[in-house]
Amino acid sequence: MTMMQNDLAKAQEASARKWVPLLAKYRDPSTARSLFELAVTLAGFLAFWGAAWAALSVSPWLAVGLAVLNGFWLVRLFLIQHDCGHQSFFASREVNDWVGRAIGVLTLTPYTVWKRTHSIHHAHAGNLDRRGIGDVLTLTVEEYHKRSWLGRLLYRAYRHPLVMFGIGPAYLFMLEYRLPLGLMTAGWRYWLSAMGTNLVLAALLAGLYLLGGWQVLAFVFAPTVVAGATIGVWLFFVQHQFEETYWDQEAAWQVHDAALLGSSHYKLPQPLRWMTANIGIHHVHHLYSRIPFYRLSEILRDYPALAEAQVLTLRESLSCARLHLWDEAGRRLVSFREGRQVWAAQAA
Repeated sequence: MTMMQNDLAKAQEASARKWVPLLAKYRDPSTARSLFELAVTLAGFLAFWGAAWAALSVSPWLAVGLAVLNGFWLVRLFLIQHDCGHQSFFASREVNDWVGRAIGVLTLTPYTVWKRTHSIHHAHAGNLDRRGIGDVLTLTVEEYHKRSWLGRLLYRAYRHPLVMFGIGPAYLFMLEYRLPLGLMTAGWRYWLSAMGTNLVLAALLAGLYLLGGWQVLAFVFAPTVVAGATIGVWLFFVQHQFEETYWDQEAAWQVHDAALLGSSHYKLPQPLRWMTANIGIHHVHHLYSRIPFYRLSEILRDYPALAEAQVLTLRESLSCARLHLWDEAGRRLVSFREGRQVWAAQAA
C-alpha cells in the first residue's frame, strides 16, 4: 500500500468510526418495549399456527398458505433472538440468554452456537482472509477462475437461486443446525446448546404428532420453517451481497468501513419493515450491534446521512441474486459473465 493509499484508508476509517460514539446513546433497551415486542410477535406466531392447524380440516393447501405467511412471524421471532444474542434486547445478560434459548427451539437455531458464529460474522465481515463462518461464501474473480472445473461447478451450484434460497435454507435450519458445525472442538457449551435444542425440539414435534398426526407436521410445521428460513436467508443475503459492498484483504481491511460500507440499508416498505424488525437498517446495526432493533429508526430520523447511506430498495435487491464474484480491481460484486470478462481482460 502506498503512502497516499494508506492516508486515504485512514481517512475512510476515521469517517466510519466517527459514528460509534454518536450511536452509543441509543443502546439502552426499554424493558416494557422489549416485553411488548416479544408478546406481540409470539402472539402473532401462535395465532397463525393455530389458524393453519384449524385450516387442516378445510384444506391442507389453505393450511400451507397460512403456514407460509407465518414464516414472517417466525423471522420476527428469530430477529428478537438475534437481538438477545447481541445483548441488546434486555438490560440483563441472563434474561437475554434465556429468552434467546427459548426462541431458539421455535426457530430451530441452537442459541449459543448461533450467537458465537454470528459474532464471528460481525468481527470479520468483509475480510477476504477470514471467510467461512457465519457468512455467504463469496469467491473473488481470480479464486473462481483458478478453481478446477468441478470446483467452479460446485460454486455455481451453491450460488444458484434454487439452492441459495430454496434447498439451502431448509438444509441450514433443519439439518445443519442440529450439530455445532464450525465449533465442533470449541467446547462443551456448543454441544450442550445444539443437543439441548434438539432434545426440546424433538419433544415438541412428538407432542405435535400425537395431537395432530403427520398432517400438522407436513402442512403446518414444515412450511412455516421453510418459509421463515427462506425469508431469513434472503434478508441476510441482500444485506451484504449487493454490487458496491465491501471486501478487502486483511492488510487493508477496516472493521468500521466493513460495517458501514459492506452492509446495506434495505429500505423495505411497511409492513415488511415492521415484520423484519428493522433488520434492513443493517449498516447501522453493524456499526453498533448493541442497539435494540426498535431504536434503529430513531437513528435514521436523527441522522439523515445514515438514512441515505447504502440504500437498497426492494426492487433493486432482486438484481443482487445475479451477483456472484468479487472483482478486487473494480471493487464490486459481479455476475459470472462479468467475472469472465474481467478475468479475460486481466489475462490479456
